[in-house]
Amino acid sequence: MSNQPMTIFQVAGRAMSAQLVRMNTTASNLANAGGTAGSAEAAYKTMKPVFRTSFDAASGMSTVDVERVVTAGEAPTKRYDPDNPMADKDGNIFEAAVDETREMVDMMETARSYQNNIEVMNTAKSLIIDTLKLGR
Repeated sequence: MSNQPMTIFQVAGRAMSAQLVRMNTTASNLANAGGTAGSAEAAYKTMKPVFRTSFDAASGMSTVDVERVVTAGEAPTKRYDPDNPMADKDGNIFEAAVDETREMVDMMETARSYQNNIEVMNTAKSLIIDTLKLGR
């Protein structure tokens, strides 16, 4: 981080970028719900971003970034289906354990957080414009 203080626009922008990663991982989880594989290792695993909060002493504001994306949640579900072409030697397939309800809740929370940061930017812009108008 540079010695320049962060602006409210940079803080909100970084938060929006972090929420975009969260939205993309949630969309990927939903897209892979119900997916099957021939082994537990090959089965899709739910992804979640890990956020890191940093304090910017120059501006006195905290920022958020995505530190990494990890796999989380339940293990794939083993199901006996010997007629499935992906079945292992014992006739089992492994279904991705994606909790679709939880993912939908995460998606709604992410959209709200993203929208809140847009409102922060719009409010800051309005305040700057109003301040400039005072100088006329």
